[in-house]
Amino acid sequence: MTPDKMIRMANQIATFFDTQPGDAAGSVADHLAKFWEPRMKAQLFAHAAAGGEGLRDSVREAVARMQAAA
Repeated sequence: MTPDKMIRMANQIATFFDTQPGDAAGSVADHLAKFWEPRMKAQLFAHAAAGGEGLRDSVREAVARMQAAA
């Protein structure tokens, strides 16, 4: 998938959970873990490791939590 599409998809998930009560980053991480296939997650992790340009803060935090849990 193109980086722009991956960023857009991750940010759409975050935009939803950022408006909900509770832990947005935790909800984003849970959604990504359940519904994104391994190659998509690997691409997101690589993008975040390279600086994460364009990602919402809750996506960055979700990636950090997912990597810490792995």
